[in-house]
This record gives sequence, C-alpha cells and structure tokens, in this order.
Amino acid sequence: MIRHRWIFALLILLSAIVALQLGSMPISLVDALRGDDPVAQQILLEIRLPRVLLAIFVGAALGLAGAAMQGLLRNPLAEPGILGVSSGAALAAVVVLYFGWIGWHSLFLPMSAMLGSALALFVVVTIAGLRASITALILAGVAVSAFLSALIALALSMAPSPFALQEINFWLLGSFAYRDMSQVGLALATLIPGAFLLLRSGRFLEGLTLGEETAASMGFTVVRERFWILLGTAIVVGGAVAVTGVIGFVGLIVPHLLRPLVRGNPRQLLLSSMLGAALFVLWMDMLVQILPTTRELQVGVMTAFVGGPFFLFLLLRAKRGYRL
Repeated sequence: MIRHRWIFALLILLSAIVALQLGSMPISLVDALRGDDPVAQQILLEIRLPRVLLAIFVGAALGLAGAAMQGLLRNPLAEPGILGVSSGAALAAVVVLYFGWIGWHSLFLPMSAMLGSALALFVVVTIAGLRASITALILAGVAVSAFLSALIALALSMAPSPFALQEINFWLLGSFAYRDMSQVGLALATLIPGAFLLLRSGRFLEGLTLGEETAASMGFTVVRERFWILLGTAIVVGGAVAVTGVIGFVGLIVPHLLRPLVRGNPRQLLLSSMLGAALFVLWMDMLVQILPTTRELQVGVMTAFVGGPFFLFLLLRAKRGYRL
C-alpha cells in the first residue's frame, strides 16, 4: 500500500523539474543554478520556483484535508468546503481587497483569510456543537457556507471600482502566478502544524470506520479528536486559500481516486492523498501554462472543469446503487 507513494514522490520531482522550464521565456536550469545567466537565475528563483513550490504545498494541504474530512464524516463525497472553511477564508480576503486594506502590508491578506477560515469553523461548531451528530455538523457547514457565499456575491456586486472587481475575481478563481517566496513560507508554515494534527488522527479515523462507540472503546475521546481534525483542516485549508485563492474539488477528487490503492484504509489515505494531490495540482498548473489560450487560465478554473463532471459521475453511480 505504500509503493505508490514512492512513485508519486518521483513524479513530483520530475514534474517540478519540467515545470521550472515552462514559461514565456526559455531558460537553462543549469546556467541559472550555476549563476552563469543572472536573468535566468532571477526568473527561476523569483517567479518559477515559488509557483512550483506553492502548487506542491497547496495541493498537499487540500488533499490531506479532503482525506481527513472524508474519514471524519465517513462520506466519500465530503471535502473541506463542506464546513465553510474555504468560504470563510474567501470572504475575509474579499473584504480586504474590497476596502483596499491589502496596501497596509503584504501579509495582511493571507492572515485575514486564515482568520476568516477559523471564524467560519468556530461558527459551524458553535451552531452544531462538538457533540453533535455528523449529519448536524454537515448541515451547519452547508448553511454557513451558503451564507458566506452570498456575502461574497454581495461584495462582488457592490465592488467600488472595476479594478477592485477584477482583482477580487482573479483571486477567487485561484492561481499560483505572481507569488513570491514569502507566500511560499506562509503556506509551509500553515501546512506543517495542520498536517501534524491531521496525520496524528490516522488511528482515530481507522477506528471511526467501525463507529464512534468502537472508537471510544479503543481509548479515543471522540469529541477531542474531532476538534483536532477540524482545527487541522481549518489551518491547512485556510493557509492554502489565503495564499492562492479558492481551488476547489482537489480534496474530493484525489482521496476518492486513491482509496482503492490503500484498500479503503483512512489512515493510509492521509499521506497518500497529500502526495497525490500535490502531483495533481502541479499538473493542473502546468496544464494552464501550456494551453494555447490568449490569456493564462487560473488553476481553480481547471480543477472545476475536472471536478464538476467527476462529482456528477459519483452522484450518478450512487443513484444507480454502486458503491462510492
């Protein structure tokens, strides 16, 4: 069950090398690394390397969060956005862009987005309660997410200028372009603690497959473990959305595709989804760069193109009685 992880790691490395050579200006990686070509070195270190690293880190965060949410909710159709985490981060960032507060400091936007994701999760948990059933938690998340999405739409319709509207729309669609190493550091700073909280919950998710009572009999405090998973999800997703905008469906697609490789084991699925999603998002970012379009598409658009039909396919399979 772990052989595919080495394959994913190798593919990530090879894909990253290829991605570093994609762009409007061809460069030599050897000359850039040796410092023989200062222009190529600047392009590599300041433009392409941050983009590749962000695609890997953000993909890993979204894949891990998706696998954790599917394990916690015991629903293969679950994904991080179901609890309003993505919408909370998006709304906070939209407010910052709407009022022009982004000019205060470059880190004000991502920090606000992380705070928004945490507040959204707090509202969901307050409404449903930590001891609530999984159904109540999902319903509270859907309700909060819908309300936050309505506020985002309101902000878009009342944007003070066309430039603000364009900037908000660009951010909401999700992209790795025009990012720097400071944002890479922020993404990594949120991924590490969030991933620690989620990966440590593997044994609990494994016991949860047999029911909450069985998990409790194994020595787990269900309420506390559920809180750590929700907090870890808020951290990794909030950090990812804060840096790159909303990139949907990754947490749904990748864990679902990889579940057969780990024989449905939610504990093994966590790390596998991290690697698989990192590779998937990196490929999506490479795809938007090589497509012959007049203007580069956002990664969030490509994942929606893939994720929308995939989600409908899963629903049709469920309707016909197939196992998800």
